[in-house]
Formats: sequence, structure tokens, C-alpha cells
Amino acid sequence: MIPARDWLQRSLWHVVPRDHRETASALRRRQLITLGFVLVGALVLGASLRIEPGNPWFYPATFGLAGVWALGAFASGPLHLGRIPYRDALARPWVTPVLVGAALGGLFVLGGLIVRGVPWLADEVGSVLDYADQGSVPLLVVITLVNGVAEELFFRGAVYAAIPRHPVAWTTLAYAVATLATGNLMLSFAALLLGLVVGLERRASGGVLAPILTHVTWSLIMLLVLPLVFGQSPG
Repeated sequence: MIPARDWLQRSLWHVVPRDHRETASALRRRQLITLGFVLVGALVLGASLRIEPGNPWFYPATFGLAGVWALGAFASGPLHLGRIPYRDALARPWVTPVLVGAALGGLFVLGGLIVRGVPWLADEVGSVLDYADQGSVPLLVVITLVNGVAEELFFRGAVYAAIPRHPVAWTTLAYAVATLATGNLMLSFAALLLGLVVGLERRASGGVLAPILTHVTWSLIMLLVLPLVFGQSPG
């Protein structure tokens, strides 16, 4: 058995060796592309979450947002999956990011038990959960998975690689600022915490696989479990 502290350090703190250096011109190109797509993505995100729950336009809008993030990620330059220490070698991170996402999701569920007793905070969370309450569960699961992958490809892939100094802090801030376009403070707070965790995973592993798995695990818990805390059921 791996002690919990060693497991967390391996997932979030121990930086594996890698050589992902870019030329100055390639870095500048990536920076310009990611800046443009951050602005476009923030506008699309804000528009998609201002669509009334139950409106069929919500689905193409959110798929469109995923397309914006994914296109920006791949247009910016090379992306890497990353590796973490495993026994005496380096391996692709599969299990540990899922466990990190489950632990983070559990933390948010516990926080939901507290938040539901504060009316204005509960209203902020409820406005997001309305989409899960009135939407098609299978389709919402697909949207959750697709957007989680696309967001990490962009923010922990393209944006992270575009920032030469303090990329964990800046990508976390960029992700939270983009989420502010929704006008929902609780969603932006969640983006800060999630962004910090997946940013540390990106730094440790050198790639986007761990952030993707953590993000989609956390998102599925938010979609399927958190509504139950607030007296709702998905679908």
C-alpha cells in the first residue's frame, strides 16, 4: 500500500523530467492563439449558461463551447499526455487522477451540505443544477465528458504551455475568469479549486491526461450526486 501522503505527492507535487521546450516564435504563436480563444470561449460560455434550463439550444451551445476549447488547444501547438512515477518507472496516469477527482467531488458534496443552508449561495448553486434537473441525463453526461476533456486540452494544454512562468497560478486564474462570464460566483469558486488541483497535476505529470481524468470524474459527481444534496434528481 502507498501511504496517502506519498500518493498525493506523486500525483500533485513530484515533477517528472521532460523536455517540452519551444522556440520563441512557436511560444509567441501559441500565446496569441490561446488569448484569442480565451476571449471567444468566455463569450460562448456566458451565452450557453444564460439559456433557460430546458431550452433545446442549450445542447448545441455547450457542444459549440467544447469545440471552441478543443480547436484552440490543437491550433496552438503540440500537446502531451504526461507521465507520473509508478514503482521504478514512469507511466501514464490513469487511476490516481480518478481518485483525486473522486476525493475532490466528495469534498464539494460535503460543502454542498453546508451551502444549502445559506439561501443566496444555495440559489447560486441551484441555478446551475437546474440544467441537470430539466435536461436529458444521458445527453448531459455526454456534454459533461466532452466539455471536461475540451477544457483541459485548452487550459492545461494550450494555455499552460503558453505561460513560461507560474503557469499553475495563471491557468487557474484564467479558468476562473472565463467562468465568471456565467455570472455565477459559486461556479467561479469551483473553477478556482478545480483549476488549482488539475494545474498541479499538469505540472507534476507534464501533460493533460491526469487533469482530464480528474476533471471529468469531478464533473460527473457534480452532475449526478450534488443535485441529490439540494433535493433534486438529475433528469
